[in-house]
Amino acid sequence: MNQEALSSIPKAEVLVEALPYMRAYAGKYFVIKYGGQAMVSPDLMESVILDLVLMKYIGIKPVLVHGGGKEVTRVMEKLGKKPHFINGLRVTDDETMEIVEMVLMGKVNQHIVSLFNQQGAKAVGLSGRDAEILQARRKEKVPVNSEAGEEKIDLGRVGEIIQINPALIHTISENGYIPVLSSIGAGLNGESLNINADYVAGELAVSLKAEKLIVLTDVDGIYREDENSLKFISSINRRETRAMILNGEISGGMVPKVESCLMALDGGVRRTHIIDGRVPHSLILEIFTDAGVGTMVTK
Repeated sequence: MNQEALSSIPKAEVLVEALPYMRAYAGKYFVIKYGGQAMVSPDLMESVILDLVLMKYIGIKPVLVHGGGKEVTRVMEKLGKKPHFINGLRVTDDETMEIVEMVLMGKVNQHIVSLFNQQGAKAVGLSGRDAEILQARRKEKVPVNSEAGEEKIDLGRVGEIIQINPALIHTISENGYIPVLSSIGAGLNGESLNINADYVAGELAVSLKAEKLIVLTDVDGIYREDENSLKFISSINRRETRAMILNGEISGGMVPKVESCLMALDGGVRRTHIIDGRVPHSLILEIFTDAGVGTMVTK
């Protein structure tokens, strides 16, 4: 056997290792929440898109849910409007909602679709308003502590999901296309509402009876403080995860990501993963290798 053939053996072994996973996942829905640093770097975007195209070609049915908060903030500041957040949620007045729609649907969503097209895949960009995929209501006022004591603040056009209608996503996916869904919902009065993309992904995974929910973020996964150092957790169950949220070990922007995993598990999704979208081809490494690269949250 020549040297070139010998050097290719490790690649063949990787494919053999992936075969049982390919067999098990064919025909199953995977919901991928896409955001953070993986949406900023062109190289990382290409890596994510290629991973999803591979999934589609081997028979998995990926559905991509995206946010775009960093880009919304950048455009707001460019237009002279200062972003305002309460408890990690963007206060969304009517003008801000117009910017959110313009950025998420007019720019981010269409850019992702074009990247799929460049790789020979077929993708369809969707808003949660299309066919009322995401029916929502305005989120209740949130309590905030101030010098005058606790007060409740109206977040404006921030929504929470009351119902998901996945029929259009089924139709698109089963006809060979990859659905790309932005986290804008349809309010009770027909208005657009800004919904946290992590929660959209979690609830959509339940509605589609997905095999997996995968959250791409800007960290390796979940860490636990252990004797004054941080220890990476490769697998954790629901009970342990909830305890870490209650005691503050999971905090800030990780909370909605972890809560989306718990929401999906409670609704019957078999496996959920939080992985670092900054690692090239992290999706493939997590799904098709024995070791994985992120934190798997299980029942």
